Amino acid sequence: MKIFLVAGEASGDALGAALMAGLKALRPGVSFLGVGGPLMEAEGLRSLFPMEELSVMGLLEILPKYRQLKRRIAETARAAAEARPDALVTIDSPDFGLRVARLVRRAHPAQRTIHYVAPTVWAWRPGRAAKMAPVIDHVLALFPFEPPYMEAAGMTCDFVGHPIAAQGVAAPPAAAALRERLGVAPAQPLLLCLPGSRRGEVARLLPRFQGALSLLRTEHPGLRVVLPTVRGVAPLVHEMVAGWAEPPVIVETAADRLAAFAAADLALAASGTVSLELALNRVPMVIAHDFNWLTFRMMKRAALIDTVTLVNIVSQTRTVPEFLGPACRPGPIAAALHRLLSDGAARAAQRDAADTTLRLLGQGGEAPGLRAARSVLAHL
Repeated sequence: MKIFLVAGEASGDALGAALMAGLKALRPGVSFLGVGGPLMEAEGLRSLFPMEELSVMGLLEILPKYRQLKRRIAETARAAAEARPDALVTIDSPDFGLRVARLVRRAHPAQRTIHYVAPTVWAWRPGRAAKMAPVIDHVLALFPFEPPYMEAAGMTCDFVGHPIAAQGVAAPPAAAALRERLGVAPAQPLLLCLPGSRRGEVARLLPRFQGALSLLRTEHPGLRVVLPTVRGVAPLVHEMVAGWAEPPVIVETAADRLAAFAAADLALAASGTVSLELALNRVPMVIAHDFNWLTFRMMKRAALIDTVTLVNIVSQTRTVPEFLGPACRPGPIAAALHRLLSDGAARAAQRDAADTTLRLLGQGGEAPGLRAARSVLAHL
């Protein structure tokens, strides 16, 4: 069996790696081709080109890289069409993956296609499911309420669970060792700074985060900050924080990242799936994100819900404060972080919402990567 996979960012790389591991366990001898990151490469994929080239977010942010992305779409589709795989699996990143699927279908109309991560039609742009249906046969959904939306558009769909439900956390000794290594006393607050995994996000958010943390330190002078980052943006992060009055401690290894999440008292994070990773570790959080002004206005007009934070959405609460677009300013962000540090009830409410979220996403059940692999094989 031959599977062609296409992932475009860090979260898709993790999903793809878990799916590959599940397929190898259920169908020994399966082979993989396509585009992915370091985790998928570790499972046996030889990526056509560095996945980080595709990590672009925002409508206007894509324009400067449009020609390069268009070339990569054509290159990937050509490779998939020549490979004639048993399935083409596009993973998240629909602006890239679905264009690849469309070109492959044009060359081979009978090509079986699967998309991993249902579009969030329940949040904005509900017409995306209908536009996806002509080029996608089957969808693997991360959230239990998504299959009806996909089925209504004419695709089959299975809820396979969210990968966060099977992710482990660092043991208390590892967390304690990290705090000791950083010289952080047990009663001293440790904050996770998480400005995103895309270069555009990091460039836009880190100055805002720096401003908020500087203000927060006036109330909490003992605050220490750890900034976990990923391969694609690590050089930019190092460059941007070099001039901070009190630079954060940057961690880049998987073990240190896990330990940092387990050791943290609170977090300031960009919007995205990182909120679920924080929920897994019961870390109270503030979410802040900014976009190009026109991008934000267009997204806001298309939104069907009043929050972007997954913990808020899945738990049907609004316990996690958000500062989006024009509201992404240091003063309000610092005030929200101060409240979390000072208000035990606010922290408890977030932890209750985290427990609800993880239960609904499949914590305690079969690993999502294995469930996804079963769904792929059953569909084929």
